[in-house]
Amino acid sequence: MKICLIGNNLTNYILASQLTKLDYDIDIYYQKNFKIIRTNRTLAISNDNLKFLKSLGKNFKINSKTSKKIKIFLEKNKIDQLLEFSNNSKKIFNLFKYDDIFLYFLNNSKKNKKIKFLKFKNNHKEIINLKDRYNLIINSETNNLITKKYFYSKISKNYHSTAYTFNIKHKKIDNDTAVQIFTNVGPIAFLPISNCETSVVLSYNKKKILSSYEVKEIIRSYNKNYLIKNFTDIEHKNLNFILLRNYHFENILCFGDVIHTIHPLAGQGLNMTIRDIKMLSKILKEKTDLGLEINSNVAKTFEKRTKHLNFLFSYGIDFIYEFFNIDNKLNNIISLPVFKRLSKSQIFKKYVNHASDKGLYF
Repeated sequence: MKICLIGNNLTNYILASQLTKLDYDIDIYYQKNFKIIRTNRTLAISNDNLKFLKSLGKNFKINSKTSKKIKIFLEKNKIDQLLEFSNNSKKIFNLFKYDDIFLYFLNNSKKNKKIKFLKFKNNHKEIINLKDRYNLIINSETNNLITKKYFYSKISKNYHSTAYTFNIKHKKIDNDTAVQIFTNVGPIAFLPISNCETSVVLSYNKKKILSSYEVKEIIRSYNKNYLIKNFTDIEHKNLNFILLRNYHFENILCFGDVIHTIHPLAGQGLNMTIRDIKMLSKILKEKTDLGLEINSNVAKTFEKRTKHLNFLFSYGIDFIYEFFNIDNKLNNIISLPVFKRLSKSQIFKKYVNHASDKGLYF
């Protein structure tokens, strides 16, 4: 039984590594202009998901930085934290450079004899004919003929904001605490990469595109912890919220960012996808253990088990963004009293830690 994956992306390389462990042959289709695009992006990976990634290949030795605490601040009070999350001095999540993870799993896939890379020859027109050649087709590209033809129905929202991502290099510190500040111009996250380098994500909540100088001035005005030496190149992209209404059509299953694209403030995008990979693997194993054929029923079962959880989790992240967006306009009159109480609740903190690590799977 063969499965094909459509897309040159991290989602497919992680997924292919897992599926070959289940003894499937995998074909990965990509466009003619196969490129490795370098980026300054970083990935926050939960402890539970990191264990899973380490199980997929040998010598998983990628430089990372663990965060033992997350501190949250508000525009009104930039000195006293609103909330702090920690886990008895254990790490909360792990920060990786996107390029390091991408190249590891790309190389892992290229070395795997059960994985083949195939080029599309005619602008993806032939992908429509793949349905009869494979037991299961998994599409993780947001903009191709399959997505446009079969998966155009979605819940979408334009945040009318732009995410600016870059790293700051600074004087050496004990850099094990992530900081999230909900400001009047949008959320700013400071995420430790090393004791001398920190990743920054500014989600600027206005339509205007900022210059590099303007971005740096905003960061300097909110920076309280780092003696900055320099900035890396600043990348930016528009922010949208997308939830696909139907995950599958016949034996075609959509995956990754195609089925859920969320706001980056909580660093949960890839973590959601890894949880989906685990669930798909579980379903495939159940089917094969029962001697059942791998076909459209796998896609149906996956949608049934994950759609409601992805819906709740995605809207939970969206609610956090909108809550603090409105709260800042009201001078934080809602959040200060509410979170003053919640900061004392160990049950609340335990639930948040669990959700960020394992999602809504209990």
